[in-house]
Amino acid sequence: MKKNIFMLVLLMVIMPFASAAAKQEIFMKKSWDYAINGYDTVAYFTEGKPVEGIDDFVTEYKDVKWRFSSAENLEKFKKDPDAYRPQYGGHCGYALGKNAVLVKSNPKAFLIADGKLYLNLSGRIQKKFKKEHEFYIKNGDSIWPRVLTEEVEADW
Repeated sequence: MKKNIFMLVLLMVIMPFASAAAKQEIFMKKSWDYAINGYDTVAYFTEGKPVEGIDDFVTEYKDVKWRFSSAENLEKFKKDPDAYRPQYGGHCGYALGKNAVLVKSNPKAFLIADGKLYLNLSGRIQKKFKKEHEFYIKNGDSIWPRVLTEEVEADW
């Protein structure tokens, strides 16, 4: 009996941390070594397209490594990471704004709106996101980053 009570108490203490740990702020596939799969997050703004970073230009931000295509882009990011990092930690903006769920993203499916970078699951999803991005961004902003640590319902 004492063993069962101990296990129950232990689970009650551990489970909230396990749940929060499963939802990391910066989206990373297990196969990725770098945020947004090694793409240069500054290049979305300076070149208007995804550009792969190189190992010569790397920094760490929010416990994740980020790669850049040039020393200039690396320095821009270091000076103001919040200006360049993808919104919602790089999770799919459409899924978050439509269904209040965290879904993986594809660095090639992107939109810059109001000076912010949004990534999405795929090109098909990206088209849907672009059509009504104001709606999805408003909803996503209303629950980010709370969705990382608690269950959130889409009530819009």
